[in-house]
Amino acid sequence: MSTGTLSDDDFAGSSDYDDFDSQDEGSDLEYEQTEDIGFSDMIAEKQRKKAYQVDFTVLPLTDVVAAQANASNHVAGILGMSQDQAAALLRNFKWNKERLVERYMDHAQEILDKAGVVLDDVHTPQVKRPRGFVCMICFDDSSAGPAFGLRCGHVFCHPCYEHYLRQKIVEEGECRRILCPETGCDVVVDEPTIKKVVPAAVMSKYRQLQDRAYVSDLDNLVWCPAPNCEYAIECRLSHSSFTTIVPTVACDCGHKFCFNCTLDDHQPAPCGLVKMWKKKCADDSETANWISAHTKECSKCQSTIEKNGGCNHMTCRKCKYEFCWVCMGPWSEHGTSWYNCNRFEESSSADARDQQAKSRASLERYLHYYNRYANHEHSAKLDRDLYTKTEKKMEEMQRTSDLSWIEVQFLKRAVDVLTSCRMTLRWTYAFAFYLARNNMTELFEDNQRDLEVAVEALSELLEKPIEREKIAELRQQVLDKTVYVESRREVVLEDTAKGLVEGRWEFFVDFNK
Repeated sequence: MSTGTLSDDDFAGSSDYDDFDSQDEGSDLEYEQTEDIGFSDMIAEKQRKKAYQVDFTVLPLTDVVAAQANASNHVAGILGMSQDQAAALLRNFKWNKERLVERYMDHAQEILDKAGVVLDDVHTPQVKRPRGFVCMICFDDSSAGPAFGLRCGHVFCHPCYEHYLRQKIVEEGECRRILCPETGCDVVVDEPTIKKVVPAAVMSKYRQLQDRAYVSDLDNLVWCPAPNCEYAIECRLSHSSFTTIVPTVACDCGHKFCFNCTLDDHQPAPCGLVKMWKKKCADDSETANWISAHTKECSKCQSTIEKNGGCNHMTCRKCKYEFCWVCMGPWSEHGTSWYNCNRFEESSSADARDQQAKSRASLERYLHYYNRYANHEHSAKLDRDLYTKTEKKMEEMQRTSDLSWIEVQFLKRAVDVLTSCRMTLRWTYAFAFYLARNNMTELFEDNQRDLEVAVEALSELLEKPIEREKIAELRQQVLDKTVYVESRREVVLEDTAKGLVEGRWEFFVDFNK
């Protein structure tokens, strides 16, 4: 976002200002200064980073490649070796230049051996076949083609070397540490050798893997998870802060995701909570929870029984044991009062009843939050379908009014805001599920409700058919409601983010383990 400051020329008026007397001139000056201050405050407020926002930088692939080259050249100049050798050492140290140089000065040979790098003034990856040469991989001496070897002196024919490298790169996805084909040799095949042996397509794959490995080695870099996206995101937050911060970033490709877990944007829920919620939703334990809430076990043979009628007199089909569904006691003790359990208050019966009630209450609570979570997820998918309808509405608005293409973009923006708010609402229900009940929870739910009401109102506006005579009115309504929905989303995210940092929220589970 670029900002500017107002110069004196911006306030230069006409010659009429010269006719003002000193008192009026002073009044006007005071008015102008007041407006200037208010405008500056408004700009400052707009630029102020919100509690739920993080600083990040989007890096194109060219910057990622350049960063590797710069680091390799820097280390190569310090240690007096080639760029490829320096790069091999850096990969072994996850591109920590300072740590590499410090360790290398004290234990140079140990560092070289560990990285599989051999320092030699002469390196000829392609060698002439010596008389009587036999490749130790294929044992074929009939080929007259070139042979290849490293500084270790192990030489192999070109077809075998190429097949070996192709398998390592293309099939195994290896790029950090491809060793010499000789069994037991720890020398790493360097990039110049690979470039001479493999075709261009395999070499391109090798460099892609190197770029991927470079980003994965650095804690402050991640690749955008969007399909076919080649942007990396840099965020210099410590990973320990991700327990209280949801680091949502936006790639230049338009994809918004969490820098820490790379899942789609899940504000305001922290990553640990999201992981726990997803596991709960997918886990078979919920099936067991349903069984626990809707069935009981025979107290004699432990078979699971579901009540399929109104009578409390139950007979186990497996062992034929007769018992009371309410108190789980023997039916023989109930006399003729089949409709009224006279042992309901006994301790064993009360325990069984309490356990059943707790299980049912737990299931109902989970379903309350899950159904709303799933509903907003489904609604967001339907809202995305609005894009097609919106484009048609935008074209219709242009035909039936004097609005330009730029002026009808408010519809597309409204759909973007609506979808974003749906995702936020979706995760507020996962967040609320794990909250302990207190006054802070009620305030959170109040903000959640206000956002939900605003979202539904905007969604209803966007579904309205266009009436030619009411286009101006509809446009203003959508603009106003879009701004209001955004403000309500900001309130939810801002308050939740501050609460996480301040430790204001109380959860009944520890999701940071």
